[in-house]
Order: sequence, then C-alpha cells, then structure tokens
Amino acid sequence: MPKKILIISANQHRAPYPIYPIGLSYLSTYLKKELSGYEVLTYDMNFGTLEALGALIDAQQPDYIGLSLRNIDGANSFDRTGFVPGYEKITKQIRLHSRSPLILGGAGFSVYAPTLFELLQPDFAVKGEGEKALVELITALDRKTGYENIEGLLYKDKQGVLRFNERKEFARKLSVDFDNGLIDYYWEHSGMLNIQTKRGCYYKCIYCSYPLIEGTCVRCLDSDEIVENLEKLSKEKGINYVFFTDSIFNIKNDYNVTLAEKIIRKNLHIRWAAYFSPSNITDEEMALYKRSGLSHIEFGTESFSDAQLVNYGKTFTFGTVLKTSELALKHNVFYAHFLILGGYGETEQTLEETFENAKKLRYTVMFPFVGMRIYPGTILQRYAIREGVISEKDALLEPTYYISKNFDPATLKERAKATGKAWVFADDVRNEEVEQFRIKRNKKGLIWEYLRLP
Repeated sequence: MPKKILIISANQHRAPYPIYPIGLSYLSTYLKKELSGYEVLTYDMNFGTLEALGALIDAQQPDYIGLSLRNIDGANSFDRTGFVPGYEKITKQIRLHSRSPLILGGAGFSVYAPTLFELLQPDFAVKGEGEKALVELITALDRKTGYENIEGLLYKDKQGVLRFNERKEFARKLSVDFDNGLIDYYWEHSGMLNIQTKRGCYYKCIYCSYPLIEGTCVRCLDSDEIVENLEKLSKEKGINYVFFTDSIFNIKNDYNVTLAEKIIRKNLHIRWAAYFSPSNITDEEMALYKRSGLSHIEFGTESFSDAQLVNYGKTFTFGTVLKTSELALKHNVFYAHFLILGGYGETEQTLEETFENAKKLRYTVMFPFVGMRIYPGTILQRYAIREGVISEKDALLEPTYYISKNFDPATLKERAKATGKAWVFADDVRNEEVEQFRIKRNKKGLIWEYLRLP
C-alpha cells in the first residue's frame, strides 16, 4: 500500500466570501509530481468539521500531516476576532487521532512562525512557500537522513532549541491541478476561482506582510501552465471568472502582456480580476487586459492624500490614482479603491484631503479600513515600538492595530457620506446585501459595482 500525506487547509474565514484554498492545490500538485509511491489527500475546514477530520484521519491513517494556516484574523479593526484558538482546536484534534509527523505552514503561519511553532507545537514547519521544502523534508524523514539544511524549515534541535533555515532559492515553475471536489463548492458560494501568476513583492509599504511571506524577489509562474489551467476550468467545469491572487498584478508587465496575449489567442472567453497598484500601467496595457477578459480592478490605494501616501510607503501620488482610474473607465473596467483611514501619520488635514479628492473619482466604490494591523517584521512594527504603541516583546498574535491619535474616528462615516460617493466600511450592511444579491441572482465574480455612485 502507498504511504499517505494529508494536507489540511485550516481556514474557516468566509468574509466577504469563501476563498478556494489555492495553496492546498499547489502543494498537492507538487507532492504528487515529486513524490512517487504516495497518495496525497486534502481536507478543507471551510466546509468541514473537527469530528469529520478526526474520522478521516482514523480511516486513512496518514503517514504525514500538513496543516496550512492562511489567516490569523480578519484584519478588520471593527471585528478583532482572532483565528488562533480555532487552529489550536484543529491541532489538538490531529494529535488526538494521529502521532504521525505534523508539519505547519501557510501565509498566516509564515508571518508568526516562531510564535505559532511554540504555541501549536508541530514536529516541523515551513516558512514561506512550502512545495520544495515539504518534499525535501518528507524524503529526508523517509530515508532517515539529515533535514537540518532544508531552506525555509523550522525544527527543534536535540537540545530543544528552535532552528530556522533562511530561504535563498524560490520556486519559479509550479503547476496546479484544481481539486474537483472543491471546484463546484467554491464556484457556487463565491462565484469565482483563484490562481497565481507570480509570487513576491519588492514594494516597501510600511504595513504589508507579503514580502515577509513570499519574499521580495518577484518570480513569474509559467504562463502556458496558467492558460492551460484556465482552459481546463472553462471547458470541463464552465468556470468563466477567476481572480489572480498576486499581491500586485501589475508588477512585471512584460510577463502580463504575454499572459494576456495567450489568453486571447486561446479564445477562452473568461473574465478576470486582480489587485493592482494605481501606478505602472499604460493605456495599451489596460486595453490589452480588457480584451483578455479583465473586468474588475481592486486598487491597493490606501489614501488619496499625497502626504499620507508617503507615510504609507507608497510610490505614487493622487494624480496617478486619478489618471489610472480614468484609464479604467475609458476601457469599461470596473474599479474599486481600498483605503486605510487613520493609519500611521494620519491627521485631520490628510483625511480632509482624502475626502475632497474622493469627489474627483467617478463611478467607483471605496472600501476603507480604519487603522493598520501591525504585523511582526514590518516597518510599521518599528514605528509602533518607537512611539510606544506596542513593546518589542509583543508577539502581535492578538489583533493589534495602529490607529493615529490625530483625528476623530467618530466622524469618518459622516464625512465619507458627505462626499456623495460610495463608501463601504467593514461593518456596512451592504456587504451582506451584495452577497445576497450574488446568491439570489447567481451572479459570478466580483459584484461590488452595483454599489457605485457617480
């Protein structure tokens, strides 16, 4: 009988909609390709239970168990519920039903790697992308050879000291086979699937954890593989909407142009969306992306104040934001701006500039978050320590926010409404209304454009 590896997606966060566990699919695809003689099983806690997980472990008796932690909390200062207690329950359930090696990983784990290792007590863990490291670890354990030099690996040495091997190399060619057992569920409940085109981010936004998770070296995944996956999803499952989950899509535009041209040549007739920076996109590129199926852009803008954009570590101005927004309108691409109000350096003056400039944007939706979630290893953490907001010893595992003291948060919604534009705060009931609209009318993809105002 073949040995078995069980990989579990621990994520149960469903706001604003459930997200297909793409990391799970990349891992399982890589394991199946690189490890012969193994059966790779997957389990998604988004629609599973602890009891069912225990029963699965009992029935399958996996030789290795991987647990992927996607989020630590919802990054919403209006709801500071953390997910770690749920992860503790999952690890306890795993330990109750199996003594096989438990290996932690995932984006959420990677940001808090040492802290979560000590809390959840796995046998091993991988920080950052896990495909190559996981194969090397399982191979070493099978052969009873050394694993101490595997890049990205966390483990305890014979003296019980936690060790971590820095990563020097990153994957550049990865395939992904979507799980047929999950496709139908996520297509029905979220109206889209998701796929990566690149990993890594070299921008230096003060609050962002992406460079900590994926590294600062941007590497593009094989565009032919991506197009083949999109074609397969379209022809075999009727999937016609995908979200490219890159931290920022428009980083490597030569690659993006090639990808878009291949989608057009394949005549896929899909619609797609992605996170964009308001900078680094031309009229020709926007036109090409539109022809390839681009329908929605979510801009990581964060502020409409030039001074505040500098405070946040952004490399563009509001002039660029306005120009790129008009470019999206020109090509009939729906767009929304995600903002952080009250973050580092925010004042009444910078807020007023944001609200005044919002009036200049046409046919858009603003999604503002109040305050900045402080993640370990970020520039914001250093600023917060310097100002006495947190201490150097604070692990930041509990949802912790930097909220400027130089503005009145009680007036935010009133001032936003006065702009005459569509502002949807994290606790806005319209978030739920949009989801009901999706369910009742079976709308696919992002549908926040129904909230737009002139």
